[in-house]
Amino acid sequence: MTSIGPNELFFLMQGLKWTIALTIIGFIGGGVFGLCVALARTAESKIGQRVTAGYIAVFQGTPLLMQLFVVYYGVGLVGLNIDAWIAVAIAFTLHASAFLGEIWRGGIQAVSKGQTEAAKALGLHYVSRMKDVVLPQAFKISLPATIGFLVQLIKGTSLAAIVGFVELSRAGQIVSNQTFKPLTVFAIVGLIYFLICWPLSLWGAGVEKRMQTASR
Repeated sequence: MTSIGPNELFFLMQGLKWTIALTIIGFIGGGVFGLCVALARTAESKIGQRVTAGYIAVFQGTPLLMQLFVVYYGVGLVGLNIDAWIAVAIAFTLHASAFLGEIWRGGIQAVSKGQTEAAKALGLHYVSRMKDVVLPQAFKISLPATIGFLVQLIKGTSLAAIVGFVELSRAGQIVSNQTFKPLTVFAIVGLIYFLICWPLSLWGAGVEKRMQTASR
């Protein structure tokens, strides 16, 4: 039986590095595509609304684990051979874009219609209305839900281990198999997740509370 020493802790930190990297890529990539989804969902085009509604329904109605399998093994069926890292990044980006798109769609629709009508009266075109008037307010309204989804995304990265990607949870499993101390190892892994997610949860709760106070 091997003790948990500096080498094992360093290996866990390497896994944490990839967990954070995957979260950042999924959140930023999902944010970019999610904004497009949100704009299409709130646009006047019925086709755009229906296509993005179907896109959201697929990714919100299926498990993230299945989405990882489909992307990782699906690209192989069309003759492409990609690393687990790229496949996982694509899957998390698509997953995040559907959820963030729906969150921000709600924020856009929560902005008072009077704001949009006033911007139209001033002669602002669509891009200026969204960029300068609607989106800043929508993102502020959606911030608590966006932070909440970020916390879920961090925890969801643990599923990437199923396709061979070594993030924090998979690193913990490897160390556990080497040391035969699963309780200690996963207590450390759980503590790391907690130290990352708990401050974000407090931040989201604080933002929501301030928004409720300001609206009274």
